[in-house]
Amino acid sequence: MARITFPFGPQHPVLPEAIQLKLTCEDERVVDAMPVIGYMHRGIEKAAERNPFANNVFLCERICGICSFIHALSYCQLIEQIMDIEVPPRARYLRVAWSELSRIHSHMLWLGLLADSFGFESLFMQCWRAREIVLDILEMTTGQRVIQSSCVIGGVRRNIDDEMAKTVLEKMNEFKRQFDAIFPVFKKDYTIKSRTVEKGILPHDKAWQLGAVGPTLRGSGVSWDTRSTGYAAYGELGFEPVVEQGCDSYARTLVRAREVYQSAELVVKAVQNLPDGELAVKVKGFPNGEGIMRVEQPRGELFDYARGNGTPHLERLKVRTPTFSNIPALLVMLPGAELADVPVITLSIDPCIACTER
Repeated sequence: MARITFPFGPQHPVLPEAIQLKLTCEDERVVDAMPVIGYMHRGIEKAAERNPFANNVFLCERICGICSFIHALSYCQLIEQIMDIEVPPRARYLRVAWSELSRIHSHMLWLGLLADSFGFESLFMQCWRAREIVLDILEMTTGQRVIQSSCVIGGVRRNIDDEMAKTVLEKMNEFKRQFDAIFPVFKKDYTIKSRTVEKGILPHDKAWQLGAVGPTLRGSGVSWDTRSTGYAAYGELGFEPVVEQGCDSYARTLVRAREVYQSAELVVKAVQNLPDGELAVKVKGFPNGEGIMRVEQPRGELFDYARGNGTPHLERLKVRTPTFSNIPALLVMLPGAELADVPVITLSIDPCIACTER
């Protein structure tokens, strides 16, 4: 039986970012996979040690263009924890609204890319058309479509007033109407199921042992979502994780598709129940001590660590991103798969190499 090792990536039509997998195949079946990363390293952690700590909010949200707000949120919550700062209730609800809008726009982008990988161009464009509604809401409420810069240490810098809230709710209704037409295709279409059901198997125990996170973990039947810890205002909005039991690429697809509905409901709840009050509190002094923070990005748990010494500069900032946690799980999914299924299986963890290499 012919056995050959060859590179998959770092440039591939189905992957928008640079990662290489060295695949070993026997005929058309994958028997081993080894990741090669390091094509995009940007030294953000070292830059964060040289910036004044308050400026790192804008640096951290540039780790990733898709989940930029949640990177900023995690850093702000981390510094607020170290400095014992209590954020106003209105700011916590606004943080949830913008976090969930970011999750919807990330998941819709991914669903579009998945459809494109099957050759479903119309479905791809419908996903991205619906996503435009969410980007419009982000632009209306923060002034920016991608890098929002609305989260600051101590609260938020932007507000959603009553008139704007009414528009947000109308746009979310329009978004749900469009997504109602898209969701059944991902759930029932024969071609999508034939390319994802029982493809890229990640057993329940392996997902937990390898530290998989996000939809990759929940698609293997593990009910864990960092939002369950109740940070920001999640503890007041009745949050429950979305879980599927299939352990394959189809299950991970359904988790993301169902989370779109869940996030839309959270946005509506957060906007309808916005408490009155201030948007932010004034920050005095410098961080002195260390702390950790975990938040849920669209791809899974983001882990931040910081240590301050009472000066304007941090001694250390460490960021562990969800894709980094999911790569070991990917190496379990690939052996045994057909070579033709490698792009879709790799896409099923929603890899973000810009985050991973930060």
